[in-house]
Amino acid sequence: MLIKKVSIIIPCYNEKKTILKVIEILNKKIKIKKQIILVDDYSTDGTREIIKSKLIKKVDNIIFHSKNKGKGACIISAQKIVNGDLVIIQDADLEYDPNDLNKIINLFQKINSIKVIYGSRVLNKSNYNNLLLTQKFRVIANYILTFLNNFINSQSLTDAHTCYKAFIREVFSKIYLQEKRFAFCSEVNTKLSKIGINIVEIPIAYKGRGYYEGKKIKLIDAFDSLKAIIKYNFFDKKYIKLFFKKNLLLKNNKN
Repeated sequence: MLIKKVSIIIPCYNEKKTILKVIEILNKKIKIKKQIILVDDYSTDGTREIIKSKLIKKVDNIIFHSKNKGKGACIISAQKIVNGDLVIIQDADLEYDPNDLNKIINLFQKINSIKVIYGSRVLNKSNYNNLLLTQKFRVIANYILTFLNNFINSQSLTDAHTCYKAFIREVFSKIYLQEKRFAFCSEVNTKLSKIGINIVEIPIAYKGRGYYEGKKIKLIDAFDSLKAIIKYNFFDKKYIKLFFKKNLLLKNNKN
């Protein structure tokens, strides 16, 4: 598809060590016209002050939450103002390499039928020997959640809860997002499944952090993610009916 502009949503909470570097890489390496939307989720470590003093002129939109709401809430806030042909989620840390966004953008440009791409931390990788014990636990937890996601949603993903999710705006803007925290991933996966949108995965670089380095996902988030898969499959009938109706044309034109 012809992509003239990409919207990059960056949820941010207590990332004073990396936020400047992430924005610097995006501005330097992503050559296509872009809209950078930075959503600060009530940071308390000095991140908010860095944004105000050093990033006002380096990003296109800044949203400050008045309290900590969660990653999903940040994406919901940004959803209202995206104006690119393509929408990509980018974390504010450096676990994911922003340079990989170019691979995602290029694939959309090459294959017109693609509507959603995920950057997989697992695809084409088999060696996790260098990971810390806590990181290995997250790999196992992600594997289990991805397996359950695939089984319930009839998908074949390798990394259902990756940060790197990219959508054509036609798809992203029509998804009614409700989950405020990390269950956002399960919600999106399920709702894309409901309308028959195929998710293409590509391998990406990944450098996981430990909790002592600022990792924020906890065991409770895994349970919330599983609950979201079940909720949007079997219990949110009112939404599912509305979603089908609004996206009927989208479904008929897939691929």
